[in-house]
Amino acid sequence: MSSARHAAVLSHARGRPGAAPPGVDPDEFRLALLEDAYEVVAGLELVTPALVLDPPDQPDAEAVTWPGTAIVRAAAPPDAFAALHAAGAAEAVLVAGDAPDLPPLLIGKLFRALGQAPAAACAARPDGLVALAARLPLPGWLAAALAETDLDTPDALARLRGAAPRAGLVPQGPGWHRIRTPADLENLDPGLEGWENTRALLEGHPLRG
Repeated sequence: MSSARHAAVLSHARGRPGAAPPGVDPDEFRLALLEDAYEVVAGLELVTPALVLDPPDQPDAEAVTWPGTAIVRAAAPPDAFAALHAAGAAEAVLVAGDAPDLPPLLIGKLFRALGQAPAAACAARPDGLVALAARLPLPGWLAAALAETDLDTPDALARLRGAAPRAGLVPQGPGWHRIRTPADLENLDPGLEGWENTRALLEGHPLRG
C-alpha cells in the first residue's frame, strides 16, 4: 500500500568527477553513494521510496532500487514534486544522492515540520541542501523558486526563504553532510551504522588524510 508520504533520492548521472577518492572508479563510487542513500529512504516506515533520474535514462541507477520503487524522470525539483504528487504523495522529501549516511531521524524531522509549515530543509555543510521536504501540491511561490534553485545551489535555503511570502515558511532541521569531494570522506563515521556499499568500496582507502 502506497503511503501519502514519499521520499525520493536524486540521481544525477553527470555526477562530480572529483568526488571519488584516488583509486576508486567514479561511476562505482557515485552508485555506491546513491544506493546507500536509497537504502536510507527505503527503510523508512510509512514512507514510499522513489528515485528521481536526471537525465532520465540511468539503468545503472534504477538497478540499485527495490522492485516496485517509483521511478521519476525529472530535471527540476518542481517536476519531481509534481510527479510524486501524481503518484499519491501529499508530502514528499527530495534527498541528495550523495548522502549515504544520512540518519533516518533527520528525514523524520522534516516530515514532522510539515505539520506547521509548507516546506522544511536540511542544510548541507558547508552549502546547499541535503534534503528538502514539502507539502504537495507545491505552493506557487515555492514552485517558482525551485524552478531556479535545487539542492546543489549554494544559497538554496536563503533563496527559498527569500521567496516565501512571510517568515517561518521554510524551517530548517539539523544539518548534515554530503560526499562531494574526497575531503568530505572525513565526515563518514566508521562507527555509524549504514552506508554499507560506500564502506565496502572504500575498504583500504583512508577516510582521513
